[in-house]
Amino acid sequence: MLGTLRRFLPYLWPADAPALRARIVIAMLLVVASKIVQVYGVSYSLKYAFDAMSAGRRDALWLVMALVGGYAAARFSTTMFDNLRNVVFERVGQEATRRLAANVFRHLHNLSLRFHLERRTGAVTKVVERGTKSIDTMLYFLLFNIAPTLLELCMVVQIFSSSFDWRLTAATLAMVVIYIGFTRWVTDWRSKLRAQMNDLDTGAVAHAVDSLLNFETVKYFNAEEREARRYDNAVAAYARAATVSENSLAWLNIGQGLITGTMLGGGMAAIVYGWATGRLTTGDVALVQTLLSQLFRPLDLLGMVYRTVRQGVIDMGAMFDLIDTPSEVVDAPGATALDVSKGHVRFEGVQFAYDPEREILKGIDLDVPAGTTLAVVGPSGAGKSTLARILYRFYDLTGGRVTIDGQDIAQVTQASLRAAIGIVPQDTVLFNDTIGYNIAYGREGAGADEIADAARGAAIAGFIQSLPQGFETRVGERGLKLSGGEKQRVAIARTLVKNPPILILDEATSALDSRTEADIQATLEAIGRGRTTIVIAHRLSTVVHADQIVVLESGRVAERGTHAQLLRKKGPYAEMWARQAQEREAEAAE
Repeated sequence: MLGTLRRFLPYLWPADAPALRARIVIAMLLVVASKIVQVYGVSYSLKYAFDAMSAGRRDALWLVMALVGGYAAARFSTTMFDNLRNVVFERVGQEATRRLAANVFRHLHNLSLRFHLERRTGAVTKVVERGTKSIDTMLYFLLFNIAPTLLELCMVVQIFSSSFDWRLTAATLAMVVIYIGFTRWVTDWRSKLRAQMNDLDTGAVAHAVDSLLNFETVKYFNAEEREARRYDNAVAAYARAATVSENSLAWLNIGQGLITGTMLGGGMAAIVYGWATGRLTTGDVALVQTLLSQLFRPLDLLGMVYRTVRQGVIDMGAMFDLIDTPSEVVDAPGATALDVSKGHVRFEGVQFAYDPEREILKGIDLDVPAGTTLAVVGPSGAGKSTLARILYRFYDLTGGRVTIDGQDIAQVTQASLRAAIGIVPQDTVLFNDTIGYNIAYGREGAGADEIADAARGAAIAGFIQSLPQGFETRVGERGLKLSGGEKQRVAIARTLVKNPPILILDEATSALDSRTEADIQATLEAIGRGRTTIVIAHRLSTVVHADQIVVLESGRVAERGTHAQLLRKKGPYAEMWARQAQEREAEAAE
């Protein structure tokens, strides 16, 4: 707990924001002023008013009226100071939340592809949501509930020890210690229940998000009822855990009420006894009753405060765990920016494995001269798409190296490397925004003219102009409002806006029909001219124009050459060509 709070302090007390620090100081001064007025102003004005009335002095009416007015003014001042404190501090809490949330979001994008493939997006977003929401609440309770209560306790102890019997002071301290101990014990028990409840809640939300993201798959297999049952089971488990957790709150409140009632009753009985024996005045009775009531009022909230702070620490700890997750791929010390003068790409003895027991690439050597096109073909699982991920440096190699114009990509910055490469992927996923936004995403700051030129280059300008809202047309979640061919053309336009010297076409037309594939293939060939292009393909008919074709089998290069050379070799490529030709003839016959 303390470790998490220490991690959070830099966000609460930012070194680069003196204005925020000043706000914190002012807010704490208002807290002190509020407690001084509440303990001394409210309590003693009431005590002296009662003493004056109990003395039976009718001539002291104006004094009593003044004391009552002071009592009202002190209560108003307490409320005013508390609200001014909130006004001053609000920006501090919001800024701390913003900074921490932004750091987490930035770190998530810096984590490796492996992390995002292995974690559920819904679960990650829930952790971030809980962590950021807990910040403001924790700050409020730590600074404006726990700290002021401790200050008030010190003031009350000082008054009791200087004005009353030491036994009243000892009893007050004992009851406070017992109260805090009981509250912590029960709340720790409830925290375990709460953690279990949160795990079930996270699982339910993660399943719901996963199911909705795969909406089409659910429909394909008539699995709506199955998904509903799974979600209902997850929510039912959460409901059972939540019921146990909330019921435990009743036992906490009952125990707290018993302790505070015992202390208040015992303390008042002792003071009334002192009044009966003539040692204490009526005002003393009012003073003690007021002080104890004021002291136990925030203590009544201690269980909720402790639970909230403890839960906030758990939620923030989970978020800090995300921040502490190391990036698998990091820039080398002293890494320089990639300088692409030609775009000559080489894979030299490349070895790679997603896990040590299953090697994917087994010593791949490829040479792609600047401005030429390399096609990589082969059966599924041969490692074709892995080459693209390695070139983008989504993973680090287990052996060998990849160079661009003689520069090892492991020794240059990732930002400069990815800025030099464009990709048209097999599965184009678009943001739930406008067509114009998705095209402009290729390069930050792209202007309207550049977006329009890219749309024309991708042969999608006519389609966009036919839409009522043109470039402002929203594409829906993951671009589901567009057809496969339209999404591919948006991806091509996005790459044209980026205008990279190196281009990767990763199965860019495999999911399209023959006519759409032929149209897009012509567009792809046009944008590939003058660039170093790596085409990863399943259909051999799309790569016959390549300067070099490499056939991968089981992570090794089986053969290489031009289309004509490979046909003459009558090896794996020729067999795949013959098989696909028969499939095309069969489709044409149908």
